[in-house]
Amino acid sequence: MASTVSRRWRPRSLPQLVLMAFLVVMLPIAVLMFQAGQALSELSELADVSARQAVDQTRRARTLTNLAVEMERSARQYAVLENPDLMKIYADKASAFRELLDAQARLLGEGDPRVSELKGTLSELERMPEMSVAQVSSHLGDFGPFSIQASGLLNSTRELVDARIEGIRARATQVKSQLWWQTAALVSISLMLMLFFTWLIIRPIRQLERRINGLGSGHDSERPVVIKGPAELVQLGERLNWLSMRLDELEEQKQQFLRHMSHELKTPLASIREGTGLLIDEVAGPLSPHQAEILGLLDDSSKELQKLIEQLLDYNLLQHNQGLERSRFDVHEVFKEVLAKHRLALEKKGMKVHLPPASLSWDADRPRTGRILDNLISNAIAYGEDGGDLWLRARKERRQLVIEVANSGEPIADKDRDHLFKPFYQGAVKRKGPLKGSGIGLSVAADSARAQFGQLVLIDDTRADVCFRLTLPTLARSLPSGEGREHDLPPGTHVANDDHPSLPPIHTT
Repeated sequence: MASTVSRRWRPRSLPQLVLMAFLVVMLPIAVLMFQAGQALSELSELADVSARQAVDQTRRARTLTNLAVEMERSARQYAVLENPDLMKIYADKASAFRELLDAQARLLGEGDPRVSELKGTLSELERMPEMSVAQVSSHLGDFGPFSIQASGLLNSTRELVDARIEGIRARATQVKSQLWWQTAALVSISLMLMLFFTWLIIRPIRQLERRINGLGSGHDSERPVVIKGPAELVQLGERLNWLSMRLDELEEQKQQFLRHMSHELKTPLASIREGTGLLIDEVAGPLSPHQAEILGLLDDSSKELQKLIEQLLDYNLLQHNQGLERSRFDVHEVFKEVLAKHRLALEKKGMKVHLPPASLSWDADRPRTGRILDNLISNAIAYGEDGGDLWLRARKERRQLVIEVANSGEPIADKDRDHLFKPFYQGAVKRKGPLKGSGIGLSVAADSARAQFGQLVLIDDTRADVCFRLTLPTLARSLPSGEGREHDLPPGTHVANDDHPSLPPIHTT
């Protein structure tokens, strides 16, 4: 029920979530744009109205000034000419002045002292049409203050227009500040919404990434991870859960296979070891020295095979055990030990072994190094030329140990070079001998090299048809020891000391 309720608010797909995120993030920006438009429209309308009013009021104030001059002119002409028509014109001018003054008074306010003074003066001048010519002449001096008061009214109008302009500026500043605050607030909301929806999209992806990393590293949680997000990612999480269960099933099947196979191998091996032990004890009759030596090799090989089977039983433990057993050893002693294991195969193939004349001490993991050399030498014997050559070289190069195992025979095809170190891969060249290869030897050798922070590669060699180079970094200071020393190899192995321990310049493939 909780899962159903939690899914109701979520989009059903990733495109829907992205579209909804876009719309919600754009909503504050749309509000900001609307408010900015409203504020700009208000300022534009206010400026337009104020401009029209300013023009009208200024024009009216100037008209009042002109009418004051015209009234004075008509009065003076009447005093000279005594024409009643001139006084009639004067009365019309005074009436027009009164109408404009009342309109201007509504703008400036009745409390304005200039308006009050002008109205008082105008009231006295409006009685002139009722006066005689002599009385009109005596009041002509009143037009001087009247003109000055009309000009003052024009100044008051200009001051009022300037005050309105300042008000518009103040309002524009206020709107600007308000828009800045709104922009900061709404953009911050948009950013927070962007982060929120980014988290909604990224969270299931990170959950899937962690799950995939867990599957790849082998540390996957046994409890299924519930992905919360769009339907596509939820479905992908369910597929990963299914994949995790399938991997667990396959791992269990692998373990079961290894247990059964190890058990099946140990049964015939026990019979072989028991029979070999009876022969060594001469229960079936006396043995010649050569026969005793061969049986000794068989017994050692069966013991090694038993050790490998026991390691196979602890496969998981070995997979996670990446610790290095560091020790100082003589590389040439390792050469001799590995060659001793393959003495019978070397005798049968008639191969000539070439060793450098000087021994070399080094600090590394001797068991892993021996395992690498054992695989390389085994491959060289299995795929090498009958009666051919086997070169083993060791040298120190730039604080690194360089070991090369080369042999004569059929070169490795170019198409196989990129796949040599992959598990269970077998190239075009067929293995010679009674045993069929599994294709895992070089993979184990490469893994053993990487465990020591080294590298195993196939290189081109002008003197050999196949050459593998093992490079191991220094773990401690390594020094060469001994020069020109004889090596005690197994009887029957032909050794040729090379005059030049290192090859001419070669190129790594």
